[in-house]
Amino acid sequence: MWGRHREAFSMYKRMPSRDHSTLVDDVEENSALLQNSMDVETTNPSWLLSFPHVVVATISSLLFGYHLGVVNEPLESISIDLGFRGNTLAEGLVVSTCLGGAFIGSLFSGWIADSAGRRRAFQLCALPMIIGAATSATTRTLAGMLIGRFLVGTGMGIGPPVASLYLAEVSPASLRGTYGSFIQIATCLGLMGALFIGIPVREIAGWYESCSRYHSICYMFLVRLILHNLLRWRICFWVSTVPAGILAFAMIFCAESPHWLYKKGRSAEAEAEFERLLGGSHVKYAMLELSKLDRGDEADTVKLSELLRGRHFRVVYIGSTLFALQQLSGINAVFYFSSSVFKSAGVPSDVANALIGVANLTGSIVAMLLMDKLGRKLLLLWSFFGMTMSMVLQVAAANSYVSGSGSLYLSVGGMLMFVLTFALGAGPVPGLLLPEIFPNRIRAKAMAFCMSVHWVINFFVGLLFLRLLEQLGPQLLYSIFASVCMMAVIFVKKNVMETKGKSLQEIEIALLPPE
Repeated sequence: MWGRHREAFSMYKRMPSRDHSTLVDDVEENSALLQNSMDVETTNPSWLLSFPHVVVATISSLLFGYHLGVVNEPLESISIDLGFRGNTLAEGLVVSTCLGGAFIGSLFSGWIADSAGRRRAFQLCALPMIIGAATSATTRTLAGMLIGRFLVGTGMGIGPPVASLYLAEVSPASLRGTYGSFIQIATCLGLMGALFIGIPVREIAGWYESCSRYHSICYMFLVRLILHNLLRWRICFWVSTVPAGILAFAMIFCAESPHWLYKKGRSAEAEAEFERLLGGSHVKYAMLELSKLDRGDEADTVKLSELLRGRHFRVVYIGSTLFALQQLSGINAVFYFSSSVFKSAGVPSDVANALIGVANLTGSIVAMLLMDKLGRKLLLLWSFFGMTMSMVLQVAAANSYVSGSGSLYLSVGGMLMFVLTFALGAGPVPGLLLPEIFPNRIRAKAMAFCMSVHWVINFFVGLLFLRLLEQLGPQLLYSIFASVCMMAVIFVKKNVMETKGKSLQEIEIALLPPE
């Protein structure tokens, strides 16, 4: 292990920066302290120390998943109440406006995370989610709904990249894959929560109409008021304000990212946060790992041109392409319009969506158990390959030569297999892998850029999927999705490196060419 660190010192060219602390004076002192800390590193830090901070951070992912699926079930009721029933463009806007807001939020997420810190970035992402959800819950017009969805989207755009950054920076190397999988699990729970809260909306319409049986005008008015404003689709938006408020409040008590503190020259505070997250016996080694890397000058800003060419281009290219392939695989089309797709196959939407939620959660839990054992790259390869085979089943189901019952089984089975295999790798791995491969100096800005790519593609998939399904037909559209998944297998095989068990500093030294 010492040989590996000595080699790292020799191959890495330190960039000039201000002397922010007196933690290390020279390489010889680093070497001596590192040698004394070797015995400590033979044991991993306790998961109990970092676990509470990780759980609070993943509330943002819970909200992300919830708002992705919140309009799936009640969309018909919303269109009736707000007066745009039958307008497919308006329905698409209710879904996609949120994604447009997420794109705007993601553009600023890197600047917010670098300027205000990771903790305050979480609090700032919760604020528009609360305001936007309240706006959507109280509106009487389509315009009000779109404004609310846009505000929620800005919070969604800030949350995912900051969560990925935070979990990568506060997690011990031995647990970073497991903790990274929490993001996907929380997203699944959010989607399932939106599903189970949305299912009763259709039944409530019947309860609402039954109020006419009551003869007491006052009592009937009270019941109508409660059912219309609380129990119908509006409650779906009100519910989301509770975890958003918890996120904003609980972040007060969470640790700040030691990597961000060190980058800002606050080494003493970084050391204190490492003690909270890893335990006192691991602090010196963690600080020595950080000291090997350039933190840049505080006034040194990362420009877009720096991400798109030069020594950082390769990692940014890998990250943005992974997110693009993830979205073009068709997964969010499944989540946004699963009710419509399964309805055309003759499957009740509530049953089908519940099965999708279970498949998504099951795959995410399996990924959590395997992430730090099999590694990121292997899970990505088999995940995209499984998604390819799943889409092949969908193409077969759309074939006119397949019987009605056979088409039904292939369609449902292929859709569930697609979600399951997605959750095994293509879902959780990119959000974990990107903050691992990005150098500390550009990590927040590079994540913001890649998430912007993610949301642009996500927006157009959500807006155009149903129209493409009508124009191209399911067979051709699913064939395109299968081709994208197969392209992803080839891309991962050629470009992605394994990061399992390596510190962020080791990964940066291995990937970043010297100037």
